[in-house]
Parts: sequence; structure tokens; C-alpha cells
Amino acid sequence: VQLQASGGGLVQAGGSLRLSCQPPVGRVSSYGMAWFRQAPGKEREFVSAISRGGESIDYEDSVKGRFTFSTDNAKNTVYLQMNSLKPEDTAVYFCAATLGYWGGSLERAYSSWGQGTLVTVSS
Repeated sequence: VQLQASGGGLVQAGGSLRLSCQPPVGRVSSYGMAWFRQAPGKEREFVSAISRGGESIDYEDSVKGRFTFSTDNAKNTVYLQMNSLKPEDTAVYFCAATLGYWGGSLERAYSSWGQGTLVTVSS
């Protein structure tokens, strides 16, 4: 079952974008969730993860201080706010969900994935 991810686009370096994702079924508070990304010609890599309930959040080192993962239970949506974007952030971003409390950076921990949304950062 696929998640619904959106919010990608073209932005200049230094700009901002906000990605959104909704769980396949049920409430976002029932899932541990994450964002991964895959740049052209590269393997998919971890970006950020949030635990079920939102108590724990982790970020890949290169996005710390620039990206923020948050949950809006009222809108049943998670967000990845991306600020100070760099050309090296260009990638297809994937949302992932697990019914477990925490999936962290392990792709195999996540059973549901979104179709990906393209983020392009121009220099």
C-alpha cells in the first residue's frame, strides 16, 4: 500500500520546500515514519525518521539544522520542512511508514512506501 507524498519542485539554492506525506490507512500517530532520498546515479539514503507518537526524531548529518520533521495529527500528515537547500539535496524523496514504534535509518524496517516526489535545487 502506497503513502501519498507531495510537495517537491524546483527551487534555487538557499530556498525552502515542504514535503507532505499521509499514511496508507489509519492515523499518522499509529506509525513510525521516515524520509529517504535517492539522487541520480546513487543509492537511496536515509534523511530523517520520527517515532510513533513523535517523541524521537533523527536526522542524517548533512541535513541537521536545515530540515525539520514534524507531525500534524489534526491533518493526519507528516511534514519535512527543508530550508537552506543545496544543490546536493537534489533527489527523489520517499516517505516510508512502519507500524513499529521506530524504524530509524533501516529501509527494511518500513513496510509502506510512497511513490517519491522530486526535489531539484538549482545553483
